[in-house]
Amino acid sequence: MLDRLNQALDHIESRLDGELDVAELARIAMTSEYHFRRLFSALAGMPLSVYVRRRRMTLAGAEVLAGEHTLLDVAVRYGYGSGEAFARAFRSVHGIGPGEARRTGAALTAQPRMSFRVVIEGSSTMRYRIVEREAFRFIGRKARIPLVHEGVNPAGAALVASLEPGEIARMKELADGEPAGVLSAAVHLSESREEGTELDYWIGVVTPPGTPAGELDALEVPAGTWAVFDDRGPYPAALQELWRDVFTQWFPSGPYTSRPGPELLRTVPVEIGAETDSQLWIPVERSGA
Repeated sequence: MLDRLNQALDHIESRLDGELDVAELARIAMTSEYHFRRLFSALAGMPLSVYVRRRRMTLAGAEVLAGEHTLLDVAVRYGYGSGEAFARAFRSVHGIGPGEARRTGAALTAQPRMSFRVVIEGSSTMRYRIVEREAFRFIGRKARIPLVHEGVNPAGAALVASLEPGEIARMKELADGEPAGVLSAAVHLSESREEGTELDYWIGVVTPPGTPAGELDALEVPAGTWAVFDDRGPYPAALQELWRDVFTQWFPSGPYTSRPGPELLRTVPVEIGAETDSQLWIPVERSGA
């Protein structure tokens, strides 16, 4: 898969001065557009749109400083229909407008061309199994919170703290299915997984379809395939590293891609930094499915 991803990067380079079709990039990578966006973000550390804009502005910056073409000509070449839109994009990358950059010969910011490779560190292995799961209903409480890549997410912690004892007891009564017990679930609203983007964060339990939710919230989850990862380590750092490794190491080296759906986590609550056992469920499908 990494070879295919690098071919997609080559395609990006050939289209920086023209239209770029993300669906075509996904076809080159032999995966879905959904998985391509998420995998790119995990590997590159930035959304696809940000990388493309930075690469375009790197090339545009060189042309602006060269002074051989008008600023509007440069803007049009790199896909901007107006000088104002081009100036905004230029400033977002370089911190200075194109006109001022040309007048002063300012130092600009360059985004190097990327290539992907997997670096395996240490001798740890990822323990996983593949589970075919029938449709289920996830019942609990949810909140829309910002994504945090490192450390405790205050908004997520606030949701947990807001749960009434009666709500938790009701969830435990309803729990019926794997994964068992009270879980957290992340439903990503953006494919980029960029820090600060919003997601729906749930605390709840797996129940059979049609289970009455009562005063609680409910999420219908269709049947599908799940990759289940078992892990142990300090909370929450080990969990965040596991999520990262799934997308940057496990997916690129295996026959599965991610698919839309809630990512489920079962863990034993502990003090920050204490060791705990965790189980992560990621919705997947076979590549090319």
